[in-house]
Amino acid sequence: MSSEAWHTRITGQVNHGRDTETIANILETQQHQRGAPPAALAATQRLRKPNSVAIVTGQQAGLFGGPLFTLLKAITALQLAEQMAEAHKVPTVPIFWIDSEDHDWEEIGSCNVLNAGLEHTNITLIPPPGAGTIPVSSLRIGPDVKEVIKKLKDSLTPTEFTDELIGQLQDTYVEGRGVAEAFGRWLETFLGERGLVVFDGSDSSAKHLVAGVFEKEVRAKGHTAALAATAGSQLTACGYHAQVKPQPDSVNLFHINPTRQTIRRNDGGFIVGKHLYSTDELLSELLAHPERFSPNVLLRPLVQDTLFPTVCYVSGPNELSYFGQLREVYKYFGIPMPLIYPRASATIIDSATARFLSRTNLPIETLQPRDEAALNHFLEAQLPSAVEQSMQSVGSSVQESMKDLIAAVRTIDPTLTAATQSTLNRMERDLHNLHNKILNATKRKNATLRRQFFRAQAQLFPHGDPQERAVGFVYFLNLYGPTFIDLLANELSIAPKQHSVLTP
Repeated sequence: MSSEAWHTRITGQVNHGRDTETIANILETQQHQRGAPPAALAATQRLRKPNSVAIVTGQQAGLFGGPLFTLLKAITALQLAEQMAEAHKVPTVPIFWIDSEDHDWEEIGSCNVLNAGLEHTNITLIPPPGAGTIPVSSLRIGPDVKEVIKKLKDSLTPTEFTDELIGQLQDTYVEGRGVAEAFGRWLETFLGERGLVVFDGSDSSAKHLVAGVFEKEVRAKGHTAALAATAGSQLTACGYHAQVKPQPDSVNLFHINPTRQTIRRNDGGFIVGKHLYSTDELLSELLAHPERFSPNVLLRPLVQDTLFPTVCYVSGPNELSYFGQLREVYKYFGIPMPLIYPRASATIIDSATARFLSRTNLPIETLQPRDEAALNHFLEAQLPSAVEQSMQSVGSSVQESMKDLIAAVRTIDPTLTAATQSTLNRMERDLHNLHNKILNATKRKNATLRRQFFRAQAQLFPHGDPQERAVGFVYFLNLYGPTFIDLLANELSIAPKQHSVLTP
């Protein structure tokens, strides 16, 4: 992005005017409740300055910090904030928004790691009462957490960092503590000293600051849904994917009491769950109790950017599509739309896998399919050239000779053509089977190479999925300790469209 684009967004945010003093007070209260470190508190103080801006990112409150990409999002925000503060001489605050009003327990209540054999292992909490229907912010960690942490410890490869890591988890994920609060504490444990400000998006004390956004959405009578739907259709027509397809009667709000219920328009009024509201009734409750309302995925960015002077949002791949449908919605609400910056992407490999990839020169992406295609191609290249040349020569000779024979047979008795063609097919199958037998013999001869291939495949693409989505970052903290954060901060490339392959 150009320096001019950044300057335009910075100027727009500074001139927009927000109650940054109140939101800073709310942040500070959250931080004191979680015991945030001094650097995070100092970053919140910068937000009080009238010319301050924010780099924001966010994610659900995944167990033990969630997948690696959650950490990559936060690191990207930290790095961008540092760069912008230096380049534009403006107080810049990196903020991580915990999407704690989500109720998708299946995505939140588990964490995946690799065991000593690099087997994909799922660590899951027992769903607490209300899981799947009420916001995560209302869920408390149950008594099973001690056994879950023990299972995690038993699944991890023992290292010099394991005992300290497990102790930190036991101090953070305790029975009775809120799931979202524990997640916030865990992020602050590793990134708070770097100045990351963590915000729990469910905080009821912040809802009055965005009640105007909620009110305008209710009064919009489906206009924002129509704007997003039109933008989605335009994206689709251009060959892109529309992430959200709003229904004509949809309202981009949920009602929380205590379950999270959709709100839909109906005959001049609204349906919330099984209850019918008039417009005046819904607006009356909204203005008196904004804490009972929550934005959906389309409205959440606007709520976020009403609270914070956001010049840039660090997004994941799916979020990019959401924002692609929101330009006109931002205009409708009169909120400056931030720049959208893709999060950093990375794969972490150990030295053994790094040596294997270097020696074989296999592109990383060829290891993603859950088959042996890449290995077979590589082993074929290892066959003595005389074998490959002879196989190709025999195959070509058979095809040419049989081609001539089929032509000759046709002049004698056309009914024999099919039999001759069948013979050719059989000979080609036999040659193919012979080639496979030679290849299998090569595999047996290269058993060590084969083991190394599958080890690298398991590390790079657990269950065939990109590592950053399939493995919790707690796994890497166990292997490499606190210096893992230093590695990401110092060596991770945040340049768009670049994928970092890092070896601690």
